[in-house]
Amino acid sequence: MSEVQTQSATDKQERVLIGQRLQDARKYLGFTQEEVAEYLSVTRTALVEIEKGNRKIEALELKKLAQLYKQPITHFTGEDAATSALPADVAHLARKAAALSGNDREELARFADYLQNRSN
Repeated sequence: MSEVQTQSATDKQERVLIGQRLQDARKYLGFTQEEVAEYLSVTRTALVEIEKGNRKIEALELKKLAQLYKQPITHFTGEDAATSALPADVAHLARKAAALSGNDREELARFADYLQNRSN
């Protein structure tokens, strides 16, 4: 297999992974394909092709989707290993907690301890 063919296969695999992550985020947040396609100003068919990895996604489209899905772009590209290793809801909570003041994070930690103790 030539270097060009190898790169093309690798690119396709990357598009498929990005598409799967986008689809997972869409479904997790309860958006329909129609809603997201309208938000992006593309056809539903184009969104389906992005989610399958058959269509390249433009940088601006990825940026808009990251904003809509409340995830950093690196979550979809796989470059955010620490966050992508966490379930989406936990990663979302972590990002929100990071924006809190130190005192608020301490209070949040106490509340998390309370919830954990309550469930035991």
